Amino acid sequence: MTVIGIFGPTASGKSALAQGIAAALEGELISADAMQVYEGLPILTNQSPALLVGIWPLDKEASVGEYAPLAHLVIDGAIESGRTPIVVGGTGLYFRAALGELTLPPAPAVGARARWTAAYDADPAAAYEELARRDPVAAAAVHANDRRRVVRALELAEAGASLVPVADELWGEHTRHPTVIVGLDPPKEELERRIVERTHAMFAAGVQEEVRAALARPISQTARKTLGLDEVATLPREQAVESIVVRTRRYAAYQRKWMRRIPGLVIVETVDDVLALVRARE
Repeated sequence: MTVIGIFGPTASGKSALAQGIAAALEGELISADAMQVYEGLPILTNQSPALLVGIWPLDKEASVGEYAPLAHLVIDGAIESGRTPIVVGGTGLYFRAALGELTLPPAPAVGARARWTAAYDADPAAAYEELARRDPVAAAAVHANDRRRVVRALELAEAGASLVPVADELWGEHTRHPTVIVGLDPPKEELERRIVERTHAMFAAGVQEEVRAALARPISQTARKTLGLDEVATLPREQAVESIVVRTRRYAAYQRKWMRRIPGLVIVETVDDVLALVRARE
């Protein structure tokens, strides 16, 4: 049986496409989103009916290492029951981990990211030199001004791993099962209109009350990274809307870059486009 993977920027219509495919093929929807794994923020994270949505409490430190075996379990279970697994992703690493067998690096030491981030912020050149000393191959592959990747490479080097083998495997073509990977890429103006519309809809649906309730309980550092959480919690409504729209646009641009690097991905527009690709594999 063919697995279907759907990737695209936020607000591109992935959920609607996935639901249409599921209806046509008796499919099983499986989320590959790092924030939708949390319960307690269904409005803010735009949760839709799927497996692996809302599975962890907000105080849990989520990781792709814990997510991947769960994704493999539900994908294999869907196949065994005769249902088409439809993996819907907005988080690139979770998406690739669900579809393939990634050799995930060891977890960094507690506090490593904060420590290396502080080191980079204090002296970017010295931090880059430290990376070159610890992992010259990774240093050659990372620009000295790329704060996020330099810090991540230092984390991995300290843990005895390297950013380069991880990246090589991440963009490989191997998948666990025969897989059709499709992407949605609506025009920029249309995507931005949808982002604005969805942000206003979140507030109309009660996202402020949802965030207040979530922050009244213990919450992990990974859950705190949910886009819009800080804005909703700290800013007046209109300012929060404006800030979330800006951040969501940036995140969508980042997701588009991810999408362009996924091997074998085919841009589609409709359910029929996807069904034609699946039938061509049969």
